[in-house]
Amino acid sequence: MRFVVKIALVLLVLGGAMYLFVFPARTYLAQKQNIAAEEQTVAVLKAEDSKLAAESSALQDNATIEQIARQEYGLVKPGQQAFMVLPAPSRPQPPPPPPPEHAAWYSSLEFWHYL
Repeated sequence: MRFVVKIALVLLVLGGAMYLFVFPARTYLAQKQNIAAEEQTVAVLKAEDSKLAAESSALQDNATIEQIARQEYGLVKPGQQAFMVLPAPSRPQPPPPPPPEHAAWYSSLEFWHYL
């Protein structure tokens, strides 16, 4: 009987040790992985933020705004005329050939030729 009590006590101590050390360690490692992933996301977002800040500072210049307006939107200053070169017209496609006339479905069967 005392042997069973000792085994039960040892199992209880081992269970308590697992509860106190193993499960929190697993949670700690999972949190560490999540933190690493979020730090990578933050680094990507900071790089994008610096790129957008550079673009924003470039858009403060009137020459840059004028260049974008001319290239992307085709805008011109008052009194100027805009010209656009159009592509050559494409040749009309010839009409498709008419579908071949099909014989009766039974004419392709081989045994009809022997009758």
